[in-house]
Amino acid sequence: MALFTRRHALGLGLGIGALCATRLRPAAADNGVEMQGMSAFGDLKYPADFHHFDYVNVNAPKGGMFSLIPSVRAYNQSYFTFNSLNAYVLKGEGAQGMDMTFAALMARAGDEPDAMYGFAAKSVRISPDKLTYTFTIRPEARFHDGSKLTANDVAFSLNTLKEKGHPLIVVQLRDFIKAEAVDDATVVASFAPNRARDVPLYVAGLPIFSKAYYANRPFEESSLDTPLGSGPYKVGRFEVNRFIEYDRVKDWWAADLPVCRGSYNFDTVRYEFYRDRDVAFEGFTGKNYLYREELTARIWATRYDFPAIKEGRVKRELLPDETPSGAQGWFINLRRDKFRDPRVREALIYAFDFEWTNKTIMYGAYARTHSPFQNSDMMVSGPPSPEEVALLEPFRGQVPDEVFGKPFVPPVSDGSGQDRTLLRKAVQLLSEAGCVVKDGKRLLPNGEPFTIEFLNDEASIQPHHGPYIKNLATLGIDASFRLIDAVQYRARLEDFDFDMTIQRFSMSATPGDSMRAFFSSHAANTKGSYNLAGISSPVIDALIEKIIAAETRADLTTACRAFDRAFRAGRYWVPQWYANTHKVAYWDLFAHPPKPARYAQGVGAPENWWADPAKSANAEQAK
Repeated sequence: MALFTRRHALGLGLGIGALCATRLRPAAADNGVEMQGMSAFGDLKYPADFHHFDYVNVNAPKGGMFSLIPSVRAYNQSYFTFNSLNAYVLKGEGAQGMDMTFAALMARAGDEPDAMYGFAAKSVRISPDKLTYTFTIRPEARFHDGSKLTANDVAFSLNTLKEKGHPLIVVQLRDFIKAEAVDDATVVASFAPNRARDVPLYVAGLPIFSKAYYANRPFEESSLDTPLGSGPYKVGRFEVNRFIEYDRVKDWWAADLPVCRGSYNFDTVRYEFYRDRDVAFEGFTGKNYLYREELTARIWATRYDFPAIKEGRVKRELLPDETPSGAQGWFINLRRDKFRDPRVREALIYAFDFEWTNKTIMYGAYARTHSPFQNSDMMVSGPPSPEEVALLEPFRGQVPDEVFGKPFVPPVSDGSGQDRTLLRKAVQLLSEAGCVVKDGKRLLPNGEPFTIEFLNDEASIQPHHGPYIKNLATLGIDASFRLIDAVQYRARLEDFDFDMTIQRFSMSATPGDSMRAFFSSHAANTKGSYNLAGISSPVIDALIEKIIAAETRADLTTACRAFDRAFRAGRYWVPQWYANTHKVAYWDLFAHPPKPARYAQGVGAPENWWADPAKSANAEQAK
């Protein structure tokens, strides 16, 4: 998923009483061949004795500061604020970057679709039925206070997260049964029969907490106490709602591991928080922070002309994004009766003029999103293959006939801003759904006025709503944009208290259990889930299970394509736009690998970047 940028994925689990060691040791010994890593389909690029990942600079110097504003968020995090150092529960606004303070069992390789290699665990044994994973903990693993990291800490972490973690973590750990410590060096993770393919990977990427630290502290509470970690950084200075710094652990126990060489090079990583993106941009021009991923095409096209750009002191780059670009759009809250009819939702799609918005507001920087698997071979086009038909045939009659033909594609407008042909189609759909016009106002079938409130916490997106709201007014729909603060916004989304709101997410190159968090009926009723639209469809649920159960990559692609057809037929969102590059700007103090790892989220910053000593020296001389 696009929500995570760290190589060791974010996640956790629940602890249940361990069996005695004499019972578990024989089982652990029989759990298959000892492996240096694991992947969904068993394919690994790197051998057991590999030295480092190919895409890092193993000779990168250590030192310097890297400062930025958030460009992604996960669980309880916000782009604009923080008030808690617990980023894995529902309560509070979690600080960005806390994942850097924890080690995980394994770390992801950015140049493979889903492979993971030993981090706190030096190896894993997988049982023949793939329901038991036995991890051997490295003897050198340590927490920041010098105490030993053991299998007991791993079991506590995983079991606690399954029981008390953020609802999104709990959903993704549904097929994880428990973790048990055999001894200090051995932990056994057990999974349910027919478990989702990627759940063991998710478990292996979850942060490891200190069991002793939480012996007299409630895990599920928001807190500004610094938790005891074991990762490459530890919490340094911070001021709530304004900034937080992470200091590199100079004698870190894992610095020379293959999965860590060439990474975590900055002495300090600092996140700055701004309530307004325009103000944040001014902060960047004033060197209040040093790195920025630009998410607003208007700013990229018009405002990068300040003196430091002209003088070469700030660099701009377009870096390729070869990961699935995923879904961005206005998600429609189906929990509200006025949006239950798919004809109403389709009318909302026809009312949005992407071509005009892209040309006029976004300087032609984007292409239209069609699919949650955009920019990947999991996205469909044209009629279904025989293999897709075989998966979809049991649902004939439960889904629109279009599922067995060409997939739904958002209409292309004439670029005028008010394409009359498309608006007439929207009027037709609304009328067919029983939404008539009276005294110039569109009414719902129950006679109430048809109103829509677009909810958001970013002022920079407000111009994109204006022409859309104008077109909805032409249809007789009273639409409005409401801007609220980040804390209130997250609370309302967690309670599903909105009409329509923008969501952006990306699927991994190997989708699996995470699909449930975004699209399943269970997630639709889970507070804080990513299923903002409230999708609750037996067909969608069944196709998610087909994706999870796929035994080969070819089967996975087929299942994803079948899902894509059914999802698009549901008209759950008004698709927006995507780009296949990252727009980054930074003060010319850094260096980075020539190309981001293909499957890594983001551009590998700050993990794989480093401070360039020569550039820093030149900057000092220029003062």
